[in-house]
Parts: sequence; C-alpha cells; structure tokens
Amino acid sequence: MSLRLDTHTPSGPLAQKWDKHRFEMKLVNPANKRKHTVIVVGSGLAGGAAAATMSELGYNVKCFCFQDSPRRAHSIAAQGGINAAKNYQNDGDSIYRLFYDTIKGGDFRSREGNVYRLAELSVNIIDQCVAQGVPFAREYGGLLSNRSFGGAQVSRTFYARGQTGQQLLLGAYQALERQIARGGVKMFPRTEMLDLVVIDGKARGIVTRDLVTGAIESHTAEAVVLATGGYGNVYYLSTNAQGSNATAIWRAYKRGAAFANPCFTQIHPTCIPVTGEHQSKLTLMSESLRNDGRVWIPKKAGDKRDPRQIPENERDYFLERKYPAFGNLAPRDIASRAAKEVCDEGLGVGQTGRGVYLDFADAIKRLGRGVIEERYGNLFEMYERITDENPYEVPMRIYPAVHYTMGGLWVDYNLMGTIEGLHVTGEANFSDHGANRLGASALMQGLADGYFIIPGTIGNYLASHKLDTVDASHPAFKAAEGEVAATTERFLSIDGKRTVSSFHRELGKIMWEYCGMSRNEAGLKTALKKIPELRAEFWRDVNVPGSDAELNQALERAGRVADFLELGELMCLDALHRTESCGAHFREESQTPDGEALRDDENFAYVAAWQYAGEGKSPILNKEPLVFENVKLSQRSYK
Repeated sequence: MSLRLDTHTPSGPLAQKWDKHRFEMKLVNPANKRKHTVIVVGSGLAGGAAAATMSELGYNVKCFCFQDSPRRAHSIAAQGGINAAKNYQNDGDSIYRLFYDTIKGGDFRSREGNVYRLAELSVNIIDQCVAQGVPFAREYGGLLSNRSFGGAQVSRTFYARGQTGQQLLLGAYQALERQIARGGVKMFPRTEMLDLVVIDGKARGIVTRDLVTGAIESHTAEAVVLATGGYGNVYYLSTNAQGSNATAIWRAYKRGAAFANPCFTQIHPTCIPVTGEHQSKLTLMSESLRNDGRVWIPKKAGDKRDPRQIPENERDYFLERKYPAFGNLAPRDIASRAAKEVCDEGLGVGQTGRGVYLDFADAIKRLGRGVIEERYGNLFEMYERITDENPYEVPMRIYPAVHYTMGGLWVDYNLMGTIEGLHVTGEANFSDHGANRLGASALMQGLADGYFIIPGTIGNYLASHKLDTVDASHPAFKAAEGEVAATTERFLSIDGKRTVSSFHRELGKIMWEYCGMSRNEAGLKTALKKIPELRAEFWRDVNVPGSDAELNQALERAGRVADFLELGELMCLDALHRTESCGAHFREESQTPDGEALRDDENFAYVAAWQYAGEGKSPILNKEPLVFENVKLSQRSYK
C-alpha cells in the first residue's frame, strides 16, 4: 500500500506562507504545556536548539545523545560559517536571492515553500545567536563581518574563524544546560536509540540502550523529534565523526517513516586527501578557504616538482578557467567533479595522484600573512598537524570526500514524517537542500528547524490530537524491547572471524566505487549484487567480543554497520531508478556535451520517498511532485 504524501504547504504568496501558517496553527495553552512530554533524539544544533526552546516554552523534554556530553555533537565540527540574508554588505542580497540560490544550488529538486521559509528565518538566527554571545567575526568598527561561499555571488556568510559550528553549538548548549538545571529537560547521555515505538499509527516513544551499563529501556512521549544527523558514514571514509550513524532514522524507516532521496549525498571538494588503508576518517578543510585560496594543477601530467617551482604559465587554475563567473567558489558538486576529472586525466598531485593544490600565495602577497592567519589560522594549524606541511609556505593538497547527505526521512511543511507525531529536523530530514547543499547552509537549517520551526509545529500537532496515556508497560514497548534484546544477543552469538570495521570498510569501498561522485547503470547493478552478499557474510561471520552488560563499542558499531548494510542498498536502488543527473547525483549516461549534470525535469521533478515493505521485500517508491510557481526551471550554469 502506497503512502499519501501530503506536504501541508500553506496556500498563498510565497513570502506570506510561513506567517499565514503560524497564525493558522493550533496552540497549546501555556498552563497545558507542562502536561506534555516530547522526546528529542540528538543534541547537536537542531536537537539541542529544539530541546532548549521547547523546554523554555514549558514542555517536558527528554533529550538523548550517544556522546558523553551534548557538546560533543558533530555540529561542533562545522567550520566555515552560516548563511543569512542580512545584506550587511549592501551587495544585492535579499531573502529572495538566498531562496533562489538555495533552490538553484540544489538543482531544482527541493520544495519551494520550505526553502523560502529557511531563507526568511535566516535573519532571525543571527540575531538569536548574537544575543547568546556567539563571537562572530567583526569588522574593525565592530559590525558583523561576512565572507563568500560557493554558489553565491554575494557575501552573506557569518563566521567565527574556522570554528563556527563549535561556537554556535556552545550557544545552543548553554541554552540547553540552563533548561537542564531548571528541570525542564532531562538529559540522557551515553544512550542510543535503537527503536521507535508506534501505537495506533502515532509515534509514542523510543527504546534505548545505555551504552555504559547495557540496560535496555523504554521512554514514552506524546511526540518524538529525531535530530540525529546524516548517514555519510555509510561510505566508511567521510568527514563525519566516527560515531555519526543512521540507526535512529533507519529504525524509524523500518517502522513506517518514508526515506526520501537517499542517493543525494554530497562530496565536499576541499578535504585532506586519503593517504592509505590505515585511515578511519577524513578531515574537512573549510569551503571558506576558497575565498582566498586558488585551486590549480600542473598542466603537465606527472609533474613532481615542488609546486613553488612551477611557474604561472605551467599551471591550470581549472575552476577559474571553466567557471569564470564563480571561479573557485563554484558549488560543491561542480567543484568536486572538476577535481576528480583532472585527477582521472593523470594531472593530480601528491603520492597517490588524488589531489589538487589550494594555494594562498597570491592572497598572502596581496593581504599579508597576518590577515590570512586571522581568517583561517586554526584551519592552517590543523592542516599542518595532519600533513606536516606549512600551508603558509606550500600550497595545501585537497581532494573531494563524502561530507553531507541531502537525503533523509521525508517530512512535510511541519517537519513531520509519514508517521504521525514523528518529527525530523536538521540533516536527518530531506527538507531543504535538494540534490546539492550550498556551503554554510547546514548550520542555518539546523538552527531554523530547532529554534524557530519545530517548537511551533509540535504545538500544532499536540493541540490537534487527543492522545491516550501510555506507559512503558504497553505491549508495543515490550515487543520493541524484546526485538532489541534479541538482535543484541544475535550479534554476540555469531562468533565469526571478521571485525565489524572490516565489513564497514568493505561496504565503504563498494559505495564509493559505484555510488560515489559519479554513478552508472552497470556499476549500480554491481553494487546491488555485492551489498546483499556482504550483508549475508556479515550476519554469518562477524565477531563481536564482550558482553551486552558493559561498555562495548564493538557491539555499538555492529548495530550501526548492520543498518548501513541495508541503507547502502536503498541508496543504490534510488540512484539506479533516477536515470537523470542532478546536483551531486551524477549519472554518467545523463550529461551535457561539456560534461555537466543534465536533468530530466519531465520525468524526475519529484521527491522519491521510499517505503519499507518488510524483510526481504523490495521497498515501495512513492513520489511527491515538485511544483515550481516562483522560479523557472533552467539548466544550472555557473559559467
């Protein structure tokens, strides 16, 4: 049975939709808010902001994270900045321009109403964060500073050197800690969600495992918010923290939540290249570096000279050459493919040949080392610690790597999934970025969802539904606890010969090879043959030592990798069915004569929302048509 995908997007002019919707939403009386409990899974920017804000409104909030502190959420790793249409630079920016840039950057595969609301709320986010004391960079006179990011011709990105995510998370964290101290939020650190409990078609709680003691527990609520981030670690090597995983959203998918556009995964163009099999993750070098750094390669293949000895006329600044209007600030998907293309031609640098130069010599000569150090000092230091090369003196070497996932659980305008009462925020949903996210927009979405959208839409849901009281003794909770315990016991009883990590690494190689920066029909079919075989071997030969009554990281990883082995197959299935190229999804069979992504708007202007059909059965494809009333569909060009 297919799903009914009602977006609940309000009618009326684009610029009035959110205000109209806020007026039409039902409210919960302040005195009644304390009667409601809301679960928030995840404590990064989206989850921490949502938990703090809903507690401040008066709701009882339970917040869960698998880290030992909310401060360790992966949001802390964001570097370059956060977009907002403040137009402080008086360079032609506006809410509409940010809306258009985001729609175009996503290659026209996102919902107009949601994206406009994001642009509209961006201006409020900066005010909120400044009020919290977030130390954004400022000009000499004290005004907030801006810089540029990819896919835009205006400077709208607010930043705190190369640690913007950390500073924004500290703002959300202090708001969350205030509510914890007040008693409005009960925090559950070192606790992992392992199942969603659905009663009468509505999300009513979760089942968790205490990662220290191994205790399996149920938690009830009137509504559940998932803010658990993306699934980039399906590739094994990514810029995500090693603990980042898809378990919460995948378990929700298997309970009935549709998964939208899983093949839309972003490859970031500026990461430190892979150096060998020993690596377990990759390191991002912020997109902000492309403001002042110039990307180039030697014109001659196999040129092993010191880059400082290669004269200008023997260098190819290929982004500036191919995309003169945007130059080094071309969007991520385009810049990544361009780097891969020149490396595939044998022009890459470094020992592996999988790298291009990011050179700051011109900027240092023009502005002075002090200015560059002030803008990017911590990033340069991080690069030198990892590579033992000084980027003030020698060009950085960079190469694309998996960074972000635009796909996620399907949500409507209220950020509610196809299970009533299940709300999904931040990178865990598919909502705003289409087929490619513009730089500095992830922080914007997480805080818009957490501070400004979900506190209102949760109230609308609670005020619109009379929910029966349930507790952890309900049969649905007991059944879910039993399933979690049985799966845990199964992991420990296999007693195979291979480690969890070896399976994860092998899956990552399959995904990168066949469903990475470029995809084709033959490769995707190969992946769809290899992944089920690997999954069968995993359940036959994985080794999970230790017990379930203690801290057991092998057991934690086993559950996450088991989910990746299923999710990876869905990603390849989605990529195979979408025969067009759009944004970061590049099908080799669908490209323009000059090698750019070629969309097929007639057949694929929709959101692909996949529905779980049961163990061993093919998922069901549901389609949400994308309607464009305010922008004109066009071939994306950054030339």
